[in-house]
Amino acid sequence: MKRKLLSVILATTLLATMLTGCKTGTTAPTNTDTFATKAADNASTDTTDNGAADSKDDPLAKKGGLVYLVSKGFQHQYWQAVYQGAQKAAEEFDVELKMEGPATESDIADQVQMLNNAVNQKPIAIGLAALDTEACLDGITAAMNANIPIIGFDSGVSNAPEGAVYANASTDNYQAGVLAAQETFKLIQGKLVKGAKIGVLSQDATAESIINRGQGFIDEMKAEVEAAGFTVSVEGHAKFEKVVAGADIVIQVAVPASVTTELSVIDAQNMLNNSAFICIYGSNQHSAEALVTADQNLGKLGADKVIGVGFDAGTVIKAAVANKVLAGAVTQDPMNIGYMTVKLAVAAANGETVESVDTGCQWYTSENMNDDNIAPNLYD
Repeated sequence: MKRKLLSVILATTLLATMLTGCKTGTTAPTNTDTFATKAADNASTDTTDNGAADSKDDPLAKKGGLVYLVSKGFQHQYWQAVYQGAQKAAEEFDVELKMEGPATESDIADQVQMLNNAVNQKPIAIGLAALDTEACLDGITAAMNANIPIIGFDSGVSNAPEGAVYANASTDNYQAGVLAAQETFKLIQGKLVKGAKIGVLSQDATAESIINRGQGFIDEMKAEVEAAGFTVSVEGHAKFEKVVAGADIVIQVAVPASVTTELSVIDAQNMLNNSAFICIYGSNQHSAEALVTADQNLGKLGADKVIGVGFDAGTVIKAAVANKVLAGAVTQDPMNIGYMTVKLAVAAANGETVESVDTGCQWYTSENMNDDNIAPNLYD
């Protein structure tokens, strides 16, 4: 009887161990899952008789620290790259990390619930890429009342209450647009003639990050073309317009009535079918992919045709750059965004003064996209 009882106990213990092992590590998130990691998962800890980790030897207990990131989504590999950078910082600074995002960037209510959940878990700091700051106000206020620092990342937390956001880790989107224009101008300066048009495809005219990428490109391109001796008119959308009657060159901006692939593809096709256009810039992943899709049956993009330029990465854009359908694109540094968000969060939680950081961007082409300093940021 004792042997049977011992066998049952051993079998039960083994099954429990196997089930625990299956739960360890990081799994691909769903709309209810979190990206989650524990920086000290592999650290050895002493245990008491009941199997609980001894807080004296738990590095997380010594640091006191959960850093909770609430992103705008997880549907793009971009967020996975952000997560990888955040994991690296969590390991370096010896803290626990959780990251969560809604299924799509239109699921504002889901993100609000995730932020509230983050506050309730009493982390040392929260990283937030807000879809809608006004919708998140209750959670932001709760974090402030609990003295939980918030670090904005990616597009940050625009118009947040004063004192709520300690710093931001994000791309300077205006300067990223400037970089795109500088590199594009090098490719089109020999094509400039009176009557030529330069196209800008913008996903919308409401998101600050999208507006700034477009505005940076427009302002810099206008300055470059004017320095080459041409007058310039910016037309197409009230948000960007600076109309000059009878101008030599027109920068034409297209913004769809709603954010759909179909409408953006139509905007791109209209430009490609107009022989006046010498180049077209897609100011984010959505718009750049629409440009590539629009050209599939037209074949009008190329070095000796219409110069196409994109922003961000993804399978479609990477392939288009590699095949020289797009002349190049600007990539953000999502891994650095994740890393710096956690670094700033830990510093703020420790009472240190923190300042916003530009996490940088790079111009990539078929020639340099496999370089060590660029390839890690070109997510699929």
